[in-house]
Amino acid sequence: MKTPKINKRLVFALVVLALAGGHVVARQMKLATLGPGLHLYAYVSNVRDGTVSAVDLVSLAPRGQIAVGPAPSGLRAHPTRAELWGVSTTGGYVWVIDAQKGAVAAQIPVGGGLFAVDFSPDGTRAYAAAANTGEVAAIDVASRRVVARARAGDRPWLVRATPDGRYVLVGNRGESSLSLLDAETLGTVEKIRVTSAPEQIAVMPDASKAFVASGSESSVSVVDLRRRKLLANLAVGGRPDALLLSADAGELYVLSAESHGLDVIDTWRNETGDHVTVGSTPALGVLSGDGGVLYVTDTAAGRVAPVEANRRQVERPIPVGQRPVAAAITPEGNLLVVVNEGSNDVAIVRTRTNSLLTMVPVGLAPRDVAVKVF
Repeated sequence: MKTPKINKRLVFALVVLALAGGHVVARQMKLATLGPGLHLYAYVSNVRDGTVSAVDLVSLAPRGQIAVGPAPSGLRAHPTRAELWGVSTTGGYVWVIDAQKGAVAAQIPVGGGLFAVDFSPDGTRAYAAAANTGEVAAIDVASRRVVARARAGDRPWLVRATPDGRYVLVGNRGESSLSLLDAETLGTVEKIRVTSAPEQIAVMPDASKAFVASGSESSVSVVDLRRRKLLANLAVGGRPDALLLSADAGELYVLSAESHGLDVIDTWRNETGDHVTVGSTPALGVLSGDGGVLYVTDTAAGRVAPVEANRRQVERPIPVGQRPVAAAITPEGNLLVVVNEGSNDVAIVRTRTNSLLTMVPVGLAPRDVAVKVF
């Protein structure tokens, strides 16, 4: 019997196709690309046990817990240093975690009723507001010392440094005002009447406007930061829970559990436009790496809803766990980390396929999450 002749050209073509296909599959399966000696961690603050959990996003495994004190809140990754910052709401101090050592490096007394910190554009200063005392503190990041204090107003809530480094914006919940403080001295430049009980603040990248969400009504104030005046109070579908600017800052997404979705504000015209129904109780949103998809946590339904931003289309929801309340995305955009307050874990989702990879246990009543490469 004659042996069939092998077509070498065909075999070569098949080998090339197999290698190319394998490369594509490997690239799609890749979770994170890091340089030598680098780490990619998610950090999760746990309200009930006063800790921050570290989760390795390469091995998808827990890496221990760091005690930071009672009622941790406002977890933020420092933009240039290998540090995580946050506050103890009842302890009245800002804490700093050294990511390399996996330990608390500093506790900085500020005052009672802290909720969050924000950083100056160059990362050299941190700002925090103490609602109980009505004061705002500026902290030198390198020395970890308070270098300026000033009174903002009645029950200051959140602070936002403007991208041009000129102002620190403070929403005063007790008097429904927005304070514009000089970023260097914390002296009051202007105080502007805004919507009632202001909480969330979003600032345009060119520092031209600020959008301030009410904590008690269905409205968002638009403030002209250059002329230092109120432009409009815009009605939205429900009391805002979160504000998120689109990738090009042309739109502001206003998430509201009361309205079961989000309202879209045109940031150039200062007008409210589309309303998108997302789910039962949307809590927080995070944009994909390219800004094309908005991932919205639906607390009551235990899932994340991907929303195609341009078409306003809600895609197939992703089940993630009990009471998802917060989310963050990795720098490459490959992974979405979702905090489940009810099941005391985080869900790690592959964004290429919008599929759940795994669940990692953390501490009790997790609330905030930040992703850090170090």
